[in-house]
Amino acid sequence: MKLEPGLKALVTGASGGLGTIITLELAKHGVDLSLVAYPGKELESLRDNARKAGVDAHFTCADLRDPEEQKRAVDEARDALGGIDLLINNAGVEYTCPMHELKEDELESVLRLNLEAPMRLTRLVLPEMLERKRGHIINISSLAGKSGPALQEPYAATKAGLVGFTTSFRASYRGTGVSASAICPGFVEAGIYERFTSRTGLKAPALLGTSKPDKVAKAVVKAINNDCPQVIVNPLPVKPLFMMGELFPSLQASVIRWIGAHEFFKKVYEKEKEGRNI
Repeated sequence: MKLEPGLKALVTGASGGLGTIITLELAKHGVDLSLVAYPGKELESLRDNARKAGVDAHFTCADLRDPEEQKRAVDEARDALGGIDLLINNAGVEYTCPMHELKEDELESVLRLNLEAPMRLTRLVLPEMLERKRGHIINISSLAGKSGPALQEPYAATKAGLVGFTTSFRASYRGTGVSASAICPGFVEAGIYERFTSRTGLKAPALLGTSKPDKVAKAVVKAINNDCPQVIVNPLPVKPLFMMGELFPSLQASVIRWIGAHEFFKKVYEKEKEGRNI
């Protein structure tokens, strides 16, 4: 399908740094919007900004870790917009922490929000998409799901899971008019990375660099228009690294250590630990 005025989108994590940019990019293309976040204190202003582009926009505050809240978010989006053509699974949470120190509720939050919620939301919107023979699911994954950085086990696992889910989904529904894409950004100057830098003062490794959030938003548009299985967003070329990793996993692991991803997250953990002990 092509992105065109009048399409209806449900966007999760809409009022986060990256979610905001994706929302406004869709509004520029004339897409009507139902915006979901938790606690969602900036949703009203985001809705108003989207409406300035001339689109219909609504918001719902919902904790998507809860299956009942997921259903409510979809029901309210459908009631407000009259249907859902696009689902943007952007909501996510991350903890930089050794696995043995991770709290049970933190582990549950990552699994439920990052992986279970996108799958459940997809299942909820899918019947109407199949009936209309039109729909697209965007799953915001991460390069963490391909590289497995240190102290990011649950986050990396859920982001890798989104890639696998997307690939299988595309195979299952090929030819129906309904498809899916995984967007895999590296460090983005918004959201989680922005919180890292504000809390610790650390910067991403130079050999990885950072991307502007509008690059990710444009990747979402590209994925919908071209039905891309996967789009990697990073300022420096990393596709060869991951292609090499399929053939030589040990070599890939060594390269990822060399470019400094593991060390970055270890420093984030140490800085945050210092802050908690002050």
